Amino acid sequence: MITQIRNSVIGILSIGVCVLACSSGHSDAKPEIPIERVATHVFFGDPFILLHEGTYYAYGTAEEDGIAVLVSQDLLTWEAVPGNRLALNKQDSWGDRWFWAPEVYAIDGKFYMYYTADEHICVATSDSPLGPFKQAEKKPMIAEEKCIDNSLFIDDDGKAYLFFDRFNDGLNIWVAELEADLMTIDKETMRPCIHVSQEWETVWPRVNEGPFVIKHEGTYYLTYSANSYESPFYGIGFATADHPTGPWKKYEGNPVLQKPGDLVGVGHSAMFSDKEGNLCMVFHSHYSDTQIHPRMMHISKVTFEKKNGKTTLKVDENYLTPQRLE
Repeated sequence: MITQIRNSVIGILSIGVCVLACSSGHSDAKPEIPIERVATHVFFGDPFILLHEGTYYAYGTAEEDGIAVLVSQDLLTWEAVPGNRLALNKQDSWGDRWFWAPEVYAIDGKFYMYYTADEHICVATSDSPLGPFKQAEKKPMIAEEKCIDNSLFIDDDGKAYLFFDRFNDGLNIWVAELEADLMTIDKETMRPCIHVSQEWETVWPRVNEGPFVIKHEGTYYLTYSANSYESPFYGIGFATADHPTGPWKKYEGNPVLQKPGDLVGVGHSAMFSDKEGNLCMVFHSHYSDTQIHPRMMHISKVTFEKKNGKTTLKVDENYLTPQRLE
């Protein structure tokens, strides 16, 4: 069974005592910080959250030498594992730089991490969500070309698909079937999903990236980010299809999240179900309206609404900004 459930659940995101439905554009709830501990933001780009056996695990783009992991019980406060060790170290992976956009899934007792190394998509495995994740054979999933942002989707029938970005038209999103090992791409099945095609996506440059797919009431929803991650106009849109391989049609009301509250540069999102079964989205923003790095992690609730006879994915602009305890 896949622990990271990708089934949509409509509801209110309730995180401990924190209520996201506030009017200020962000959550004012603050966790109680133990004496002699310092709270900072969670400085993750391209964040991803896995809920496994009652504990949340967050992974993100942050370290030069691999992929970091933090743990939480309530989504409000996060901590590093003892020794602040990495979930994946570059010594255990192909590539030696640019470790980006990790996603981790628990499948049949094993954990799979899909990530980017040196602008190539990779996958590593571990017996624990904390790692160490290792590649038994140190190689990218597609050796002959640069690709980034690989994201796993397993359909109700057990068929596995990999969504990822190619550089053959700016950055655009493709899909391919995976073989039974969940690590090998069937290259004969590769096909395009979406590319830059809406006015809001044309700020600079040609970018559709960071794909993530869920299924809701028989329809597939692909969320993605557009514009450069360096731009304050980086934002999130979605497309829908009747099958994971498409054809995909973008929502005419995109973007569904751009500059919420005081945030700029929001994007590269992923979705997960919290302990109450509510659908949530994790994403990053710029550090401030004048400084990109270090990027920060935020969480919002996701709902589905009927609009003009169609179902629309909605991201709540009342976001939570978690804290990390040092």
